[in-house]
Amino acid sequence: MRQKSYDNSPTLYIVPTPIGNMEDITYRALNILKEVDIVFAEDTRVTNQLLNYFNIKKPLISSHLYNESSNCHREIKYLKEGKNVAIVSDRGTPVISDPGYILVKEAIKNGFNVVCLPGATAVIPAIVMSGLGDGPFIFYGFLNSKESKRKRELEELKEVPFALVFYEAPHRLIKTLNNIKTIFGNRKGAIVREISKRYEEVIRGTVEELLDASDDLKGEIVLVIEGNKAGKDFSHLSIIDHVNIYLKEGKASKEAIKLVAKDRNIPKSEVYNEYHKK
Repeated sequence: MRQKSYDNSPTLYIVPTPIGNMEDITYRALNILKEVDIVFAEDTRVTNQLLNYFNIKKPLISSHLYNESSNCHREIKYLKEGKNVAIVSDRGTPVISDPGYILVKEAIKNGFNVVCLPGATAVIPAIVMSGLGDGPFIFYGFLNSKESKRKRELEELKEVPFALVFYEAPHRLIKTLNNIKTIFGNRKGAIVREISKRYEEVIRGTVEELLDASDDLKGEIVLVIEGNKAGKDFSHLSIIDHVNIYLKEGKASKEAIKLVAKDRNIPKSEVYNEYHKK
């Protein structure tokens, strides 16, 4: 399905809101909030504070994690009536570790335009200020609150060579850092908290140093952890077994040999000769 975002048809707007300083909101976001007919808000009290600050009056509908599905029929009703609808979360961009996905999916399913405005998010400032944003990175969001599941998630991520960005609650921060230290080792990292607020703070160091500084930290926390710079450890495998790993992934033998040579930092000819003499 092809979307022409600005064809004057009824539209669902995803509107980022400030994560700290009210001045982080864009002129366009303010104009959209003034122009739409209805706003679905994660917490109407929080959104009312924002709208009152900018002297905007707009009908609000509470739409959060536990009632979003039941709001779909209201959203579609408004759009079918030709009205424009906005979604906001308490802070940042809806859908990104916040409610909104179900409403977006339903609007798309019914053929309505979905337009997301660029704007406030904690992810980009955190990766930049961490000092670890020198290439690709992965935004993971919240790890599971149950430790056993959180450990499994971290096990799946430990070989990723890119910086990892997590959201974390203050009361779980120390447990999560201890899990990371056990599974990842003592990598570099950063705690970036209260972004764009008066008490914004960045703590950089190894995971052990972050643990030493983590007592009584409060507020909105983003945790950035260095990727696996060492790469996978294949030293316990023979060259033949190493090649077979890539063959099982569907790689051709020529490509598998090239990858093994790169992994082990040895000439391709050495891998070729070892593999073909089997």
